Amino acid sequence: MNKTAVVIFSDPKNGGDEALGRVFNGLVAAYDIKQSGGDVSITFQGAGTRWVSYITKADHPLHGLYEAVKGNIIGVSCGCADFFGAAEAAKDNGFELITECPVPGTSGLPSFGKLLKSGTTILTF
Repeated sequence: MNKTAVVIFSDPKNGGDEALGRVFNGLVAAYDIKQSGGDVSITFQGAGTRWVSYITKADHPLHGLYEAVKGNIIGVSCGCADFFGAAEAAKDNGFELITECPVPGTSGLPSFGKLLKSGTTILTF
């Protein structure tokens, strides 16, 4: 089984059930791949960086699933977290801010090019 990267773009502030369903299915995909012995990583990007202040709370409905896959979370897009106001929540909750792709005018983002070059399958939610 090749490497798989799950990227969460879903915005908890916009979309209600659909946004919750997308992050739920992204985390479930990562859980399933992990349980199957696959190599999986999870990244929060775009407005999805806001999820880190929700799913880390013990009373959130996805907290148990988050706990089951948190070891596979590689981090949060730094540039996106800056833009969407999630940088402090990411830091406060112990998430790494990813800056490997130095996009002009940003503090850096995760690199899709790096993932593709390594043969990683990218799933977006």
